[in-house]
Amino acid sequence: MKKIKVAVIGIGHLGKIHARVYSEFNNVELAVLCDVDKTKTQHFLNNEFGGIICNDYKEVLGKVNAVSIATPTSTHFEIAKFFLKNKVHVLVEKPITATTNEAETLINLARRYRVILQVGHVERFNPAIGALRQFCKNPKFIECHRLSPYPKRGTDVNVVLDLMIHDIDIILSLVKSDLKICQAIGVNVLSAHADIANARLEFKNGTVCNLTASRVSDDMLRKIRIFQQDSYLSLDYASQMITFYEKNSFEISKKEIVIPKKEPLVEELKSFISCIQKRKEPVVRGQDAKEALQIALLITKQINKNPLFCPKAKNKK
Repeated sequence: MKKIKVAVIGIGHLGKIHARVYSEFNNVELAVLCDVDKTKTQHFLNNEFGGIICNDYKEVLGKVNAVSIATPTSTHFEIAKFFLKNKVHVLVEKPITATTNEAETLINLARRYRVILQVGHVERFNPAIGALRQFCKNPKFIECHRLSPYPKRGTDVNVVLDLMIHDIDIILSLVKSDLKICQAIGVNVLSAHADIANARLEFKNGTVCNLTASRVSDDMLRKIRIFQQDSYLSLDYASQMITFYEKNSFEISKKEIVIPKKEPLVEELKSFISCIQKRKEPVVRGQDAKEALQIALLITKQINKNPLFCPKAKNKK
């Protein structure tokens, strides 16, 4: 089978990982590495991944079949629109765009030009999530914690769009119901945007979710806990381990479910290439990403209304 020629647009922290993974695939030719920052591209002139270097994404056209877009969120729309209009398959990192209207435009362009539009909600490709679905039948209450130290990147958006959106996407894939109530609070600590946030989501089917995301924590924590009739599931994304508690007669049994570990980003990019070759629908479609973005923006709106959130005060420092 002919190799898929791919470009990585944006070679910061995440883009470098995309490049490394693509370079290891036998069915992919990493043809171009592109970044507007010339200091980054200069570093890659003699890179081990191969491919030519450029600073303008428009120069990529005609050289590739597909692109990974790992640039700041504010640039996703224009870059993805350019490639979709030119019939190039697109994987764009989350969040898909800055607004739902922009997301809808990309979805329509992908449909019109019959190209793949996949969005980088990487937790969907965590093997533990696949195993979790076997035990998750009718969740009543879901609790998510996603905590990390303050990053050197990604602070152009708030912690909801940076971190919590991962859990929003997973919840929407598990809870097949429309949102009924959204309540949220957030505080900006080290940036002009909310750095810690908590949201309570209630769906029309009765499922309630409590989500906490922070990028001002000492430790890394990525967990989801699901409570349902007669059972309780706890998943650690990092260890890819599930603990399953189940009521049997008058006792509670505990079972550790070990899943063969895989690198989620490798699985994500592998799936993207497979979708191109087999002309199949992505696991994370543009529509899925738009729905996650819609709730993330609703949470952001609630946070911005709260007197605890003071972006102007932070900007003055």
